[in-house]
Amino acid sequence: MASTALENTLRRDRLIVGAALAALTVVSWLYILWLVETMDMAMPAGDGMTTSMQAAAPVGEGMVMGLHPWNLTYFAFMFVMWAVMMVGMMTPSAAPMLLIYARVGRAAEEKGRPLAATGFFAGGYLLAWTAFSFIATLGQWALERALLLTPMMASASALFSGLVLIAAGLFQWTPQKDACLSHCQAPLAFVHAHGGFRREPAGALALGFRHGLYCIGCCWALMALLFVGGVMNVLWIAAIAIFVLAEKLLPPRWPVSRIAGGVLIALGIWVLAGGAL
Repeated sequence: MASTALENTLRRDRLIVGAALAALTVVSWLYILWLVETMDMAMPAGDGMTTSMQAAAPVGEGMVMGLHPWNLTYFAFMFVMWAVMMVGMMTPSAAPMLLIYARVGRAAEEKGRPLAATGFFAGGYLLAWTAFSFIATLGQWALERALLLTPMMASASALFSGLVLIAAGLFQWTPQKDACLSHCQAPLAFVHAHGGFRREPAGALALGFRHGLYCIGCCWALMALLFVGGVMNVLWIAAIAIFVLAEKLLPPRWPVSRIAGGVLIALGIWVLAGGAL
């Protein structure tokens, strides 16, 4: 009876954590979809104007007219956009780690040695991606100042697109990529390699933050692809999110990263040679 009760409790905890993660992901994606629709409605003639300006003038003379001026308010808006987008993209791939944490935490509580709540670990993980969002916002600001992005936050330069694609593809073959991905693919091994589960909230927060840093180390080059296909391109966002999830869930022996790297390099060369995405 005691064993059955414990199993029921563990199952309930996993359902609660899973439901919370699903709700967070859905809310984030709803915000992204709303934002995309709002931007499309706010620029009904933007695409036509942009196309005509590009045809009549070099990038830099025409695109600047369609770009929003950056101030503190706009920077904050872009930062929130990036942060919510990262939550929507990365929460599903963090779910296995968080569900394991919840299960171990419940078992530890039954033994009288409770761990810090799962929310602290999740908060640390998302805090790492929030920090990445700040850096991404700075990157967007710099790229817009360099006139390398269109008003819809997509690449305005074939040279820039090609180089980013090749760089992202090459990174997929590096030892740094393999090292970071290995931590993401084996959550329990990651926890044990960094001192085990934590009983104090600050320790759980720090452990989650460290796990987030490994995920950033694994995925930052893929996130840079958003500047190629469009930061507000829903299909591009979804494709990257699905690939990130697949990288973490598929068996490590499958050469998913290597294959994707080869495809990105070939696509980058194609773009540099005059092809279109």
